Amino acid sequence: MDTILILAVTAVIIILIFDYTNGFHDASNIIATVIASRAMTPVQAVIIVATFEFLGPILGGTAVANTIGKFVNIGDLEALPSIAILLCGIFGAIFWNLATWWFGIPSSSSHALVGGLAGAVVVAAGADHVVWGFQELGQGHFTGVTKVLLSLVISPVIGFWAGFIIHRLMSFFLRAAKPIANTYLRRVQFITSAGLAFSHGANDAQKSMGIITLVLLLGGFIPEFKVPFWVVLSCALAITL
Repeated sequence: MDTILILAVTAVIIILIFDYTNGFHDASNIIATVIASRAMTPVQAVIIVATFEFLGPILGGTAVANTIGKFVNIGDLEALPSIAILLCGIFGAIFWNLATWWFGIPSSSSHALVGGLAGAVVVAAGADHVVWGFQELGQGHFTGVTKVLLSLVISPVIGFWAGFIIHRLMSFFLRAAKPIANTYLRRVQFITSAGLAFSHGANDAQKSMGIITLVLLLGGFIPEFKVPFWVVLSCALAITL
């Protein structure tokens, strides 16, 4: 069997393993919240979260995959070393995911993936093979690593203020609510947990889609950067498990 094919298959398997670690690393936070509030039983929480984690990648498009798959520029390298570089980056991300899960440290799989890939490319091919996007940022355009990092930095800030404002509003409107309101609030958590699982699946699984598609492109298995449906389905299943 061709060496490039063997390495590409290995890379796809390793990336799907990363996708799997992403799923149990992050989706458990969604499940824990609704169980702790007694909005759902453990079985209900697992079924609902798993269902919408799966639907997210299927229905969420490939915009994130396109961004992740294009923030490193190693197309001028030979197929074998370029795929090996991606493998090193993925192994680093998997290691960090497992380490933070083991020690109970909150962590972003996206940070791990971007850092692992960028680091591997810098060491093996040089910093000029990473699309940093600093010059484009000065022109008001977001691209490459800058685009990814900005979203990672801005997300907690937006989440903080959104949570703060929504809590203030709910406290105001429910200040004279009767105890039965708790029943309705628990039901609302069915919707919020489903939405959170859907968005997590749609966003995070696409990162793995982008890297797998990049592997296929570098190996010469596809003519252009376009995510095949089997890649979408595989990543959806991996993050759901």
